[in-house]
Amino acid sequence: MAKFNDIQLLRINYLRGPNLWTYRPVLEVWLDLGELEDHPSNVLPGFNERLTAWLPALIEHHCGVGERGGFLQRLQEGTWCGHVLEHIIIELLNLAGMPTGFGQTRSTSKRGVYRMVFRARDESVARVALEQGHRLIMAAIHGEPFDVQAAVARVRTEVDDQYLGPSTACIVTAATDRGIPHIRLNDGNLVQLGYGASQRRIWTAESEFTSAIAEGIASDKDLTKSLLKACGVPIP
Repeated sequence: MAKFNDIQLLRINYLRGPNLWTYRPVLEVWLDLGELEDHPSNVLPGFNERLTAWLPALIEHHCGVGERGGFLQRLQEGTWCGHVLEHIIIELLNLAGMPTGFGQTRSTSKRGVYRMVFRARDESVARVALEQGHRLIMAAIHGEPFDVQAAVARVRTEVDDQYLGPSTACIVTAATDRGIPHIRLNDGNLVQLGYGASQRRIWTAESEFTSAIAEGIASDKDLTKSLLKACGVPIP
């Protein structure tokens, strides 16, 4: 089986706010296919079979076809490895518990060089998914063994390490359901909801509207109970 040089990752940018691709955070990767520019998926021996055996849920990817199995149709017809890498990364994120459905791969003015993006709520998780996806696609191209479960576990570990706490995650999920974008501002649970003049900040279950007096009262359980009782609110 012919050996190809690795796909080169030329530039990696995490775009936190609204950008050329979408109003949500994405990881943008400039990559160079090199000699693989002349070898789309349908001419790489055994490539499609290995890929679909390792990641059977790729059948759920609609791709530009717009229906279930659309991406597999593109594989059989012949699509380039930058596009394939995009879908591999999306599937790894799905399997690791940080589902995403957005990705784009576009050619540039330089032959063999592409801009690939995929939605990612956390930069470090996105970079780990990119690393594991890159390793997987090269193994599939060269017909080498690859431990998919270990790759998914590596991404899932990063998700667990970086993901928000339960209270903050619930608020962020509710915001996402309402189309409100968010940006994580630190390694903890400080999150910005929205952009510009409409932005708000939350920290765990508190917001910028939580007063220092309210926080002081809530941190004193006996005082909190007595104030609630005085208002006629039943307390344990």
